[in-house]
Amino acid sequence: MARPMKWRKVCSLPDSNRFGPLDSTVDAQNLIQMTVDEYEAIRLIDLEGFTQEECAKQMNIARSTVQGIYVSARKKLADSLVNGKLLLIGGGEYRLCDGSGNSCGRGCRRHRHRRGR
Repeated sequence: MARPMKWRKVCSLPDSNRFGPLDSTVDAQNLIQMTVDEYEAIRLIDLEGFTQEECAKQMNIARSTVQGIYVSARKKLADSLVNGKLLLIGGGEYRLCDGSGNSCGRGCRRHRHRRGR
């Protein structure tokens, strides 16, 4: 029997989900799809300063899973920046947190926005 999928906890969806060159034309060769959970790993580790272990706890997944997600996300970011490709963020295996603070850690954007920061 297959192991049940463990959803990755994400605090909020990105404010913008499309990034790239201003003169970009959308075609399959110039398009990179980043999942919401990859976006969350980049946000927590690179922006919020979390370690991979802290990120794993926040997202409710194993540290080895975070490492894989993070490596994939950084490769996509680099490809977009270096090769001038359009980056779209969407999809993935995630669930949004409720923003209550009870299940969210210090990196929760929803909790921070609600408190007026």
